[in-house]
Amino acid sequence: MARSIWSGSISFGLLNVPVKLYSAVARRNIALREIRESDSSRIKHRRVAEGTDEEVPYDKIIKAYEITPGQYVPLSKDEMSALAPEKSRAIDVLDFVDIEEIDPMYFDSPYYLGPADGAEKAYSLLATAMETSGKAAIARFVFRNKEHLAAIRASNGVLTLTTMRFADEVVPPSELDDVFPEGTQKVAKKEQQMAEALIDSLSTEFDPSSYRDEYREELLALIERKAEGKEIVASETETPKATKAPDLMAALEESIAAVKDKKSSSAGKKAPAKAKKAAKPKASKANPKSKKSSSPRSKSKAAK
Repeated sequence: MARSIWSGSISFGLLNVPVKLYSAVARRNIALREIRESDSSRIKHRRVAEGTDEEVPYDKIIKAYEITPGQYVPLSKDEMSALAPEKSRAIDVLDFVDIEEIDPMYFDSPYYLGPADGAEKAYSLLATAMETSGKAAIARFVFRNKEHLAAIRASNGVLTLTTMRFADEVVPPSELDDVFPEGTQKVAKKEQQMAEALIDSLSTEFDPSSYRDEYREELLALIERKAEGKEIVASETETPKATKAPDLMAALEESIAAVKDKKSSSAGKKAPAKAKKAAKPKASKANPKSKKSSSPRSKSKAAK
């Protein structure tokens, strides 16, 4: 059974909807240790005072703001506690906005909002009304001793809450004036049409399950090969070279042709695959059960 990580209520107008917060993300990171290469000794990190080998206990450490190199404004734990946001159990709705108006750069961490006991009807009412209106609620709430800005959205009768970055946390392009080209570069109409045709040929409906963490899969495979004592040969990586302006049309034409060839070959492979599946013989009853694997890859799949 899912365990909530926060409970409170969505408040707007005179309406209060008791809810519970659930994590919507399952991290699939591979835990790697730090060791000394020569003898595999574990590396441990200690808190030590600069210029000494003296380890400092956690309760003797305070926060400080560095105003100039080596000059600090110390902040005691009591002073920090006095500034901590009031622990409210309310998700205060400030505004309702069109979802399309929110730039994805402002989104941070996603969560599910479920109804508290006895609040199922009020929850469904809010979810249905928000989904029909196509609006997102912009709200404030205190979570883990920090005030957050959040967007509440509804889809298929379920409310989701995504914490957001405040405006001054998102770097505007104007602050990166040495990164982007000055003015708009002239683009030939035919080049633009070809680029749009390439985008159109690669367009499809978004299916999140079709994208995999290939780096994690390759890392698991590497760990398995090394655990089996196989020799690992590092392959050289080559940085792609930028397409030069005179070669843009040729590159676009070749790209479109390659996409068409890929789609036609994929369509040709799918037809015999279906016929093969239909003629697949029944599995033998005498087929022995396979032994459970203890490899890193099998552990990762089991964790999912």
